[in-house]
Formats: sequence, C-alpha cells, structure tokens
Amino acid sequence: MPPAPETSAAPEPAPPFPRTFWTANTTELFERAAYYAMASFVVIYLGRLGLGKYWPSTLNGLLWTLVYFLPILSGTIADVVGFRRSLLVAFVLLAIGYFFMGYPVWLGGATLLPQAGMEITATAREVAPVLLALLLIGMGGSIIKPCISGTVQKTAAARATLGFAIFYMVINIGSLTGRGTAYLVRTRTSISAIFAVAAVCCVIAFFVVLLFYADPDQAAAPTGAPAKPKRRVGRILLDMFLVLGNLRFALFLLVSSGFFFLYAQVYNVLPLYLEKVVQKEPPVDIYTMANPFVIVFFQLLITKLFGKMRPIRSMVVGAVIIAVAFLLNVVPLFMGGGVRVPLWELIPVGALFVVLTVALVAFGELFTSARTYEYIGALAPKGQEGLFLGYANLPMAIGSLVGGPVGAAIFNEVMCKGAVPLESGLLQLKPGSATAGWCILMGIGVASAASMWVYNWWLERQEAREAMAS
Repeated sequence: MPPAPETSAAPEPAPPFPRTFWTANTTELFERAAYYAMASFVVIYLGRLGLGKYWPSTLNGLLWTLVYFLPILSGTIADVVGFRRSLLVAFVLLAIGYFFMGYPVWLGGATLLPQAGMEITATAREVAPVLLALLLIGMGGSIIKPCISGTVQKTAAARATLGFAIFYMVINIGSLTGRGTAYLVRTRTSISAIFAVAAVCCVIAFFVVLLFYADPDQAAAPTGAPAKPKRRVGRILLDMFLVLGNLRFALFLLVSSGFFFLYAQVYNVLPLYLEKVVQKEPPVDIYTMANPFVIVFFQLLITKLFGKMRPIRSMVVGAVIIAVAFLLNVVPLFMGGGVRVPLWELIPVGALFVVLTVALVAFGELFTSARTYEYIGALAPKGQEGLFLGYANLPMAIGSLVGGPVGAAIFNEVMCKGAVPLESGLLQLKPGSATAGWCILMGIGVASAASMWVYNWWLERQEAREAMAS
C-alpha cells in the first residue's frame, strides 16, 4: 500500500495584536479628534477675539511648531518616566489647554467679533489665557506623538507595516470624527464650543489610558530582566547638534520645509480666504474633511501604483501637486459672478475650489510624507538611521513656524491689496492682486520641488566623488 501523500501543514494564523496596541490606537483617535475639532478654526477664532490680521496665523504656526519640534525632547522624557505616565500627564495638559483657549469667551467676558478683524483690539485679559493654552497644547501634543507611535512599534513587532497602516487610518478617522462633531456642536452654539469638544475628547482619552493602557515595556519585559538604558536629555541636545551639523541633512531640512510651508496654509490662508472673501460663516471644518477623506480612500491605491517610485522623485511630485492645488483658486476669480456665485445653491464656487485644493494637498501628502522618512533613513550615516529619523518632523516645524506669519502677509498684503469691502462684510478682491497671491504660493511649491531635485542631484555627485576617492 503506497504511503499517503504528505500534506503541508496550514500556516498558523498570526497572533492578534495585544490589547495595548488597540488601546493606544483608541487613544490616538480621541487625541486627533480633539486637535482637528479646532484646527480649522483657530485663526478665525483668534481673529474674532481681536488679535488682528497677523497674530492669529503667527500663533497658529507657533502651535504647530511646538507640536512637531518638542517630541525630540518629550519623547526622551517619556522613555525615562514611561509611556503611561507621560500620556496621563499629556492629556491633563491638553484638556487644560483647550479649556484656556475657550476661557476668554466662557468666563473672561470677551465677546467675539462677527468676523475676524484687521486691528488688534484684544487686551491682556484675552491674550494671556490664549498664550498659556498654546503652550499647554503644544507640550501635551508633543508628548502624545512619540508615546503612541512608540507603542505601535513595540506591540506590532514583526507586523510593524500593518500596525502603522492601522495607526495612520485611525489618525484620519479621528480627524473626520473631530471635524464632524465640532461642526454639529458649534453650529448649534458658538465657535468657542470647538474647544469644549476638544477638551471632552481629551478627558475621554485620559480615562482610556488610566483604565486600559499598559506600558508596552513593562508588559513585555520578563521578570528580573535588566532595565533598558535610557537616553538623557543632555544626550539628546548633543545629538541635535550632531544631526544639524550634518550639512546634507541640514540642507534637506531646508529644501523639504517648502512643502510643509504650503501644507500649513490649509489652516492659515484658506480659512481666512473663506471667511473674509467667499462666504459668511463658512463650514471650514466640513470643507477640510477632504484631506482625511482622500487619505483614507486613496492611500492604498497611491501606494500600490507609485510605491516603487524613488523617494526623491515621489517628494518632487508631491511638491508639484501641492503647488498646482493652490493655483486652482485663480479659476473662480475670472468666472462669471466671481468666487461667491452659488453652485447648485449648495456651495459658493470659491469654496468648491478650496475643497479641491485641500483634496489635492492630501494627494501631495500621500506622495511626500511617508517617503520623507524613507529618504532620511537612506540619507543618514550607517548606524545612525534611528537618530536621524528622530528629527524627521523638523521640516514640518520649520514650515509651520515660517508659514504662519508669511502666510498671513501673503493674504493681507498681496491678495487683499486694493480690496473693496462689501455691504455683506466680505471683501471684493481685485483679480490681479488675488492672482498674485495664489501665484506666490504656487511659486513656493515649484521652488520647493526644484530645490529638492537640485539637492538630490548635488548629493548624488558628492557621493560619486567620495566613492571614486575611496
């Protein structure tokens, strides 16, 4: 009797992600919901609070800078004290910060202007809580980032790619949830209610961490295992000088920050343009939903179609896309009726083009953001990849810091030059001035793409010379 044919054993199913992985992602969902509940309206709120035409965008840029720069230090502190304690502290800071953002209206006696004003009318009574709020939100947000991404990395193990795909999807689901909830609440109350939504999300996240989150190091470490050595803050500061002293990396930070400068204008120039030019009481939170929608529905497709494209080429494509996105807003300026003509009585045509801009910016992000990490990893000296990747958010910090005040200047001094106030309270822009402003933004994107290409060409020549010399 012949032996029975051997059958290959079915592969064992992959073990499920541990509870801490899902707890961390749930926490991230509420944190992103909190942030994006108010992100689209910060410059409008601060303008209506009486901070004039420059300070709202400048302070918003400062907030983004804190969120993206401070993780260099806060991530180190979180490693020392543990992720769980750090997250609890972070959500306390965030909840208090969002409370103080709304404090001038809720308890400080401030009355919001019907529209963001041009002159500074706010007093120290309104400004002081806002400055404290920005500091607390920046500090709290900077702690969240390394803790959650670190938890995903440690708990996903060999399935890190799938783990971070889930993580990125959760970020955008949180973004959609926060914007949608904020819209429902503020349209039934007032614009300051967006900060109450954000604070409540942070309180919920605090209790999720308190009741369900376990520090991944403590959960995975066997009893009696030696403690992992922790990096000190002094070491981090020395590493910062080491990283920024690398000419190739420092130049890359500069050339890539142009993309993030334009990305920041989604939350600086576009809200101002919508409120002051296109539409009274614009639903900016709904319009900017185009960003997470595009990422959620097109991330896998873009990765499949263009994932093999060289990182620098992908980043150049992303910069060109974001440049074209802002130039689109020239089109309604020369249409019959201008930017305020309603389209099917649903949305002004100018607002429709803003939505298209936000959607295209998201496509640019799909081509650029993830590939930036890949490019930095290849750019770093061998054995220092992790060190250099720790500073990968610096282009976003640089772009945000510069983007706030410069974006406000482009809008107020270029686009609005010679604008005529209408009875509705909106501005009638001169087509030539408005076109010049949009073209400047497009030019920054094109310059960023060109500088990336030139930088990569220079880097390849440098590497070729070093290879010949060795």
